Amino acid sequence: MRPIPRAETFPVNTPAASQVFTTVLSQGPLARLEVARRVGLSAAAVTKAVRPLIEAGYLVEGADDEARPALGRPANLVRVDGGRALFIGVKVTGDEIIGVLTDLCCRIRVARHVPLPDRAAKAVLASVADLVQDLLTEADGVPVPGLGVAVSGDVDRAEGAVRYSPFLDWRDVPLAELIALTTGLPVTVDNDVRALTVAEQWFGAGAGLSDFAVVTVGAGIGCGLVVHGRVVSGAHGVAGEIGHVAVDPNGPLCHCGNRGCVEAIAGEAAIVRRIREITGAELADAAEALALARRGVAGAREVYARAGEAIGRGIATVANLLGPERVIISGEGLAAYDLFAEQIRDAFVAAAFGSAAQCDVLTRPLPFEEWARGAAATAIQSFVRADV
Repeated sequence: MRPIPRAETFPVNTPAASQVFTTVLSQGPLARLEVARRVGLSAAAVTKAVRPLIEAGYLVEGADDEARPALGRPANLVRVDGGRALFIGVKVTGDEIIGVLTDLCCRIRVARHVPLPDRAAKAVLASVADLVQDLLTEADGVPVPGLGVAVSGDVDRAEGAVRYSPFLDWRDVPLAELIALTTGLPVTVDNDVRALTVAEQWFGAGAGLSDFAVVTVGAGIGCGLVVHGRVVSGAHGVAGEIGHVAVDPNGPLCHCGNRGCVEAIAGEAAIVRRIREITGAELADAAEALALARRGVAGAREVYARAGEAIGRGIATVANLLGPERVIISGEGLAAYDLFAEQIRDAFVAAAFGSAAQCDVLTRPLPFEEWARGAAATAIQSFVRADV
């Protein structure tokens, strides 16, 4: 077995330095004066924060010909050296494990998919360990200071524990501790939607925004929330569960025990079940349901329209409660977006209160590797910030 690269400590020991690095990482390259403006520090404080990071090789500074002013020399910009360290992200689903190796800027270098025939925790741990070892080999000696793991369900990031994952049928699994023992790496475990939200906040469509939400549609309906620049998990770790916001008190029974939840109407299993009831068609999965609707089979398109209305009402609830600047819609369920986009928009506008309707609703179709990239983003976040 190849030796595991030695984990190293990030050379940041002050909140100011962490803030400066995070800003350059998510919004850079930036000139020092621009960094100072964005973080609200003096130029001297930024210089003090930047110096050890440049000495350690995490930041580099140099002229950028593309940023040359009309007169004078090119601007000196500070940027992150993405190759200084690598990170591993792992997303565990009900039937496969997806692993990625990313650089410090969370750009995917290598991606792997491994089938998961057994959902028992012991079997999953063995598969994750093998996958991590494979990705460490791809690191080729570059330091790998962290590993992130994303799992659906109720996940306590602070404790590194999966309290409940319905797709894996897990309860109270100390996942971070177990994976750290088998891999030797520092491990961050988080809910998969929150992990995707971290990736959007630091490296995606939420970069630079203080308040936004990520809504995922697919097997479940999830929501990650960023409020005043921080990903919110809530007192009990379940903040953002818009999948269980009731939008129709007379609607179908949800697996949570309530009726008319967004997920009970717009989750893929709910859509497949309802189309079967209406059409009598034998459907194996969501792909077959989608194909049926696109062929114009009576009733099938209406099921998707109803799903879109439920999602739109759920998004409006988020907008009314938190007033985000942007809502990013993603997830594998966007394959059907053409069938319910209009209903999402109309229901959102109808249910959003006042200026909440001004919220920018953006769709971002992302491949499944992006969920693993989200896990890597949580590892990067844990590495560079001690306050998460």
